[in-house]
Amino acid sequence: MSNNSNRNRFRWGIIYCPRIGALSPQKRWREISEYLKERHVEYDCIQSEDYTSLERQATMLSDNGYETIVVIGGDGALQDVINGIMASKNADRVALGIIPNGIANDYAAYWGLPIHDYKTAVDCIITHRTRGVDVGCCSYTGDDGNEAKRYFLNVLNIGLTARVVEIANRRRFLFAKVVSVVSSLFHLLFMRQNFNMRFRLNNQLVDKKFMMLCVGNSRGYGMTPSAVPYNGWLDVSAIKMPKFFGMLQGLQMVYRRRIMNFGLMEPYRTTEIVIESVGGARVGIDGRMFYPTFPLKVTVLPERIKLIIPTKIR
Repeated sequence: MSNNSNRNRFRWGIIYCPRIGALSPQKRWREISEYLKERHVEYDCIQSEDYTSLERQATMLSDNGYETIVVIGGDGALQDVINGIMASKNADRVALGIIPNGIANDYAAYWGLPIHDYKTAVDCIITHRTRGVDVGCCSYTGDDGNEAKRYFLNVLNIGLTARVVEIANRRRFLFAKVVSVVSSLFHLLFMRQNFNMRFRLNNQLVDKKFMMLCVGNSRGYGMTPSAVPYNGWLDVSAIKMPKFFGMLQGLQMVYRRRIMNFGLMEPYRTTEIVIESVGGARVGIDGRMFYPTFPLKVTVLPERIKLIIPTKIR
């Protein structure tokens, strides 16, 4: 290993992804950087130009010997960084730290990381308590005819929830995004569309109409609330379109993380699901739109990434 790589082993490689639409994106970084200085943390920081650069930056940091990579961002940024680390020759050496800074921070919240308290998140990374966590892996045929892979930590969404993400992602500003999510959700409530979906898991073929299909490595915004990101399993929720008032009941159950009690949900647990067709439904992966070919095979890689977690987990 080169002297530069040896030096980088003990420095944090930080990727700062400003919150989309934030009025003062640099204010947040100034506050964090001042606290890092106060805690005598040695680091190098890269600010992403936009989300398309995150994966490349994560690969670069990992390839250059940084063994602690910290992402300051939300679920979408975290997913991009994971894909960058997984593409690196040094992925096994990297410990991943999270300082929540996104519109959605569901994976960080699972581990009890406070969304607005960056000091606690920094202290957690300094303590450097790690554990192996599972990574979801999507395999499909790429545009070049070869096998392509996309990794995720939280959830793969197909159908209604992915459509909401697609509509919200068109908005540039934070307030517009929040309003867009709410308005699009109500719009889709009235549209109430089912999709012909066909998938195989646990030696079983499922060929039915569903409103949405969610494959969770973690709790997936309440859609796969029993999913645990270190047990080697994927939780699958296939949800049929209810009548209008049933839809409102379902949304309430999602909010209260009781969707497992929803009568029109079919739950599964598996290590592999092959999705053959989705009837034209949109596909999303951890807050990003995803455009795979089908069949799409989703598997779980047990404890594939070292995650820095709090010393006390809620």
